[in-house]
Amino acid sequence: MPNKTAKTAAKATGSKASASKVASSKTAPKTVTKTLVTKTSVTKAVVAKVAAKPVTAKPAAKPVAVAPRVEEPKKVLTQRQGFKTNEFVVYPAHGVGQILAIEDQEIAGARLELFVINFMKDKMTLRVPTAKVANVGMRKLSEPALVKKALETLKGRARIKRTMWSRRAQEYEAKINSGDIVAIAEVVRDLYRSESQPEQSYSERQLYEAALDRMSREIASVNKISETEAVRQIEQNLAKSPRRGAKTEGEAVAEGDVDADADADAEGDDAAVADEAA
Repeated sequence: MPNKTAKTAAKATGSKASASKVASSKTAPKTVTKTLVTKTSVTKAVVAKVAAKPVTAKPAAKPVAVAPRVEEPKKVLTQRQGFKTNEFVVYPAHGVGQILAIEDQEIAGARLELFVINFMKDKMTLRVPTAKVANVGMRKLSEPALVKKALETLKGRARIKRTMWSRRAQEYEAKINSGDIVAIAEVVRDLYRSESQPEQSYSERQLYEAALDRMSREIASVNKISETEAVRQIEQNLAKSPRRGAKTEGEAVAEGDVDADADADAEGDDAAVADEAA
């Protein structure tokens, strides 16, 4: 009996031990699960805290100090295409002007080099591309020898073609705008009227004054005198021209012109021209 009791007690003890093992095995996973849940919640809390904190950008690395670039001053242009600043030039459509500067400008996305020309008498400033001076006919002042030739032209006989005034007026305008001082002198000579001659029409007077102005301004610039003195020189040479109306009718017809008295009619009346030439 004692042996059975001992065996029974041993069995009971073994069963208790196994039961405790099972219980412990059953309990262990729960503990682990709790631990995992706890870690997960902690992780979430950490993530939430990180998300709640504002993200601050790290300061950028300080740039390496570079020596400041010293820009070279733009070179001032003083000469182009044979023309230089402060020089007087002749622009055919406007007469004598002075080059104030040569500058670069951006126009319609393109860089252009321009002459800045001032026409003091007209109170006007003109900008001409340096590459276009040949096309527009801009030129230097005439040489003194050419000026002398123009003054000699004034002493010649006036030549007036047998055409309507409108056509002659166009020819005079073309000569004035040509920029040729000798051609301009021809207009002055042909349209000049002395006190003993018939008065000019308004259109004739306008052309005469335009030609006289162009010629006197260039002579004044070349000879370094005032325009008043230049006009006086021109009128003195005009006064030395031969008496108008001295040609014979045959000479006038042969040369295709008549003298100035034949142009008394401002609109080119051919009948008046024929009577005067006769």
